[in-house]
Amino acid sequence: MSRRRAYAAVAAACVVPRLAVLLHERGTITAAFTEKSDVFARTFVHTGTYGFLPGEPSAYTQPLYGFVLIPVYWLAGSGWLAIGLAQIALALVTAWLVYEIGRRVVGARAGAVAAAIATLNPYLVWHDVHVNREIVDQVCAAALVLLALLVAERPSRRLAALLGVVTGLAILGNTRLVGIPVLCAAYLLWRLPRTRAAAVAGALVLGGAAVAVAPWLLRNKVELGCWAITTDGRALWKANNPQTYPLLSSGQWIDNVSPTSIRPPAPNRITPEEAWGYLEKGRPDYAYRLYPNECAQMRFYEHQAFRWVRDHPGAKAKLGLLSLRLLWQPSVTETSGRPGAGTQLDVGRRIVEPVYMWVLYALAAAGLLLVPRPFAALVLALLAYDSAAAFAFVGATRYRVAWDFLVALLAAAALARAAEWARERRGQREAVGV
Repeated sequence: MSRRRAYAAVAAACVVPRLAVLLHERGTITAAFTEKSDVFARTFVHTGTYGFLPGEPSAYTQPLYGFVLIPVYWLAGSGWLAIGLAQIALALVTAWLVYEIGRRVVGARAGAVAAAIATLNPYLVWHDVHVNREIVDQVCAAALVLLALLVAERPSRRLAALLGVVTGLAILGNTRLVGIPVLCAAYLLWRLPRTRAAAVAGALVLGGAAVAVAPWLLRNKVELGCWAITTDGRALWKANNPQTYPLLSSGQWIDNVSPTSIRPPAPNRITPEEAWGYLEKGRPDYAYRLYPNECAQMRFYEHQAFRWVRDHPGAKAKLGLLSLRLLWQPSVTETSGRPGAGTQLDVGRRIVEPVYMWVLYALAAAGLLLVPRPFAALVLALLAYDSAAAFAFVGATRYRVAWDFLVALLAAAALARAAEWARERRGQREAVGV
């Protein structure tokens, strides 16, 4: 299969179903399923402030997705069509990157199959057209895997530095990935001969990541007063407190912590998002007067989370195991406040997605034995890292899907071997018949 034909086939598999979902969901794209990055992008476009309130800079979310939304909103507006088409374009880039990975690991035809399998994940077909920051996680994940393979095959300082920049962008998109530059550098040190070139490649990866992250860190130090990728320390606390396990095990989400839960003392009691709620209600005076010091609030909640983990290691281990189950279960993580609860979406969550994932897992288990050992090692390392992050924070389907393309690549290797075996058997029967 030529690269041009493969690109066209993968594009059709990616774009057509997402366009159908986008048209069907057009009334909900901007009315529901939104998140903080959307608010930040809108505020920046209208006022030049990246935050909840005009004139009040914030780092209360991971910034990369908001950075992606800003030019979309600036050039095309923030309607459902602009958002949906932009995110379909990102999904297409991811699918093409997966094909390029597969072309190098399992061959061109199997690579196209892997890209199609990955992009047709039922959860992603729906999720990709809605406002969600995992869309940028997918692009970064596929790009860093491809670059890691390229640098390992043919060491290049330019590509090593680019790999570092991509890992830095991945951190800006998801703070859980803060250790990914180290993992990629370690992989290159393992794959490359023990020479100065290997050390330089590893250093360039770490340096490139630092270059990508440094401007955001510096901005937060200057404008907010602390070195931080995100000041949302409350998210860490919500994932690590006595309420977390009961909430998750009863089908609720960590956002459902009791409103009477511990809070920092005044004047930092309410969160930046709650202050923005006053602005939305037409009370800007309350919004600005009650807006907290984000750095102080971050330190308070991080201290509470770390203290709970330190004082209750058994409870944390139990919570971590539950998070791993929620991360890897074939069915979509369901919570009582999930979007589309009680609608046909639940059929997809409970039947369509589990069938897809069970088949994918089974094929991937076989494919793990068929792909080149270095690639298998990289896959296992990345999936183990994602699992460790879920254990430390919290697990859910949306935290796994950015890496599901790795499982699809392994599955494609198994399908390619099965097709080869079938051809061999057919050839043997024809030879006997002759």
